[in-house]
Amino acid sequence: MPKTPMTKRGAELLREELHRLKTIERPANSKAIGEARAHGDLSENAEYHAARERAGFIEGRISELEAKLANAQVIDPKLVDAEGRCVFGATVEVEDESGDASTWQIVGEDEADIKAGRISISSPIARALIGKESGESVEVQTPGGVKRYEIMDVRYE
Repeated sequence: MPKTPMTKRGAELLREELHRLKTIERPANSKAIGEARAHGDLSENAEYHAARERAGFIEGRISELEAKLANAQVIDPKLVDAEGRCVFGATVEVEDESGDASTWQIVGEDEADIKAGRISISSPIARALIGKESGESVEVQTPGGVKRYEIMDVRYE
């Protein structure tokens, strides 16, 4: 299976979620199953069925997180020697043709949050920015048409 790029911060967030699921959610749900089972007839016990379904979701998410972490290629942007180029983990300040400035960090798919200024490495904008340097312009095909951005600054935070 190919390695998935992920920032140090993103890997830590996945580890925290995995720890919470294993130490808090799973035991609490097991207790809920036991309490629901104590109520008697399982065939008509909605609490029991809901708790069992929740257990399936928890176990599925645990498996998914473990697989993602096992296949993660953790990249610390501060240690990247990119000499001013846009690379995975870089924080890029851009300006569009109308003069509006935006700042995005290029991150892994699980870390992407456009409102927080983190865009996925697989997004059209990130793919257009990768390999470019400060001062260069890029064109990005968006659903609303082609957008042009000028790269104002590239940082590794």
